[in-house]
Amino acid sequence: MSNIIYKKRIQRVRKKLKKSSKDRLRLTIFRSSRNISAQIIDDKSNKTLISASSFKDKNDNKKKKTELSMHVAEILAKKALEKKITKVYFDRGRYKYHGRIKAFAEILRKNGLNF
Repeated sequence: MSNIIYKKRIQRVRKKLKKSSKDRLRLTIFRSSRNISAQIIDDKSNKTLISASSFKDKNDNKKKKTELSMHVAEILAKKALEKKITKVYFDRGRYKYHGRIKAFAEILRKNGLNF
């Protein structure tokens, strides 16, 4: 039952975002209980351009979850600026804009991404 609710929320959020920002790339985020990952996707060609994740950083177990998401955001922002990507829209998916997701978005804005 709850899986159906999550899928509906994801579709609702993504539908509203696609209406308002047609010329931008999509920055989508996935958050689990321990890790966080994000991708910048080109919906026109259905390809992932850039990705960053905390799954690779197994030696950073001492970091808090919020600090880990900030670290991943910095990595993603650096990769995006190298490829000259500055305009994206933030697809938060089923997650509320709170906590680790909010910290992730704020770091991206500080490092030069516009959404």
